[in-house]
Amino acid sequence: MKDAVAILCAGGPAPGINTVISSVTKIFINNGFNVLGINGGYRSLFSDEPTFEYLDFEYADQIYSRGGSALKMSRYKPKDEEFKVDFFRKYNVKLLVTIGGDDTASTANRLTKYLAREKLDVRSIHVPKTIDNDLPLPEGTPTFGYHSAKEEGVRLATTIYEDARTSGNWFVVSAMGREAGHLAFGIGTACHYPMIIIPEMFNMTKLTFDKITRLVISSMVKRRILGIDYGVAIISEGVFHFMSDEEIIDTGINFTYDDHGHPELGNVSKSHIFNMLTQQHLKNLRIKVKSRPEEMGYELRCCRPIAYDLSYATRLGLGVYKLYKAGLTGCMTTVGRDGEITPLFLKDVEDEDGKIKPRLVNIESDKAQLIFRNNLHYITKADYRAAKKYVKNPEDYDFFNILNWIPNEV
Repeated sequence: MKDAVAILCAGGPAPGINTVISSVTKIFINNGFNVLGINGGYRSLFSDEPTFEYLDFEYADQIYSRGGSALKMSRYKPKDEEFKVDFFRKYNVKLLVTIGGDDTASTANRLTKYLAREKLDVRSIHVPKTIDNDLPLPEGTPTFGYHSAKEEGVRLATTIYEDARTSGNWFVVSAMGREAGHLAFGIGTACHYPMIIIPEMFNMTKLTFDKITRLVISSMVKRRILGIDYGVAIISEGVFHFMSDEEIIDTGINFTYDDHGHPELGNVSKSHIFNMLTQQHLKNLRIKVKSRPEEMGYELRCCRPIAYDLSYATRLGLGVYKLYKAGLTGCMTTVGRDGEITPLFLKDVEDEDGKIKPRLVNIESDKAQLIFRNNLHYITKADYRAAKKYVKNPEDYDFFNILNWIPNEV
């Protein structure tokens, strides 16, 4: 029986998945391997009857530029005791290629250690995928899918901003992001939104719904002072990661709850929560500003990959073979700025529990500080006199006071 490589996709979709599947399939077929595409992620792989198909050149050539994933995905995270070697032995699998984000990589990390303990000649190589851009790759290196999702997000966000301008209203937008704010920051920056809120900016103070709301209203009041009656605030859904269940429940939203009693955030619109809290605060201040919620997430995940991700994901897929031929396992394939394929070993980016640490927006960087300090609209000390027309205590809506940051030098 021929040696085989198995490909597995897990987590949520991201533009470029099919490009990786296609590239891995083509290069391994060219080198004499069978290629098995697993449907259903890790759940299927370790089931009694895994669902898979043999992939060929025609299949790979048809899917390479499509959005979504030709292989069915799953968020299932198996426990260590669920791991088994049956599939690998039965089909002579020599390499498992996992395509996914931090959860998928964390499982791949545990699986690599399991295969080593079993003394099974099966390698594991991970391809970093997520629109959240939160895998710990070298500085400046994105995860594939991020730029395509951002591009689609900017297309939508631009029309939202134009609608705000046309109607003289505000929109409160929520963007996907797990616990990182890369997507919201990238979209908000590209669209010149007057307020961008990401969890990383609360590096000097506790993150609360009240502070988020006051930041949005700070931007609204500043624009009123400037004679501008419209705007958009974009907020990363990652802020929820830092909220307690009690604070989330106290918003007054009617949540459904999981088996552990936690509110099921996936069943509600995050933008609705942010907008509702903003409107309640505005009413308390007797400020009349119309704002509408807008969610930005699922529509970004399966768009067609842009040229950047088509090229990038192709290199990542072909790079898997290079790392495999070098005898490597337990690593991610990465592409340097010079185009060189290099491994990033999962053991080098794991935490004390073996999980892969997320990469957050570097809020101290010039890249971030340049935007937050120079390209947003919000109340500062210089606006207090004018702001008193709208709020009794302008200092409570001072951007730098809310975040406990050092103000800009005048």
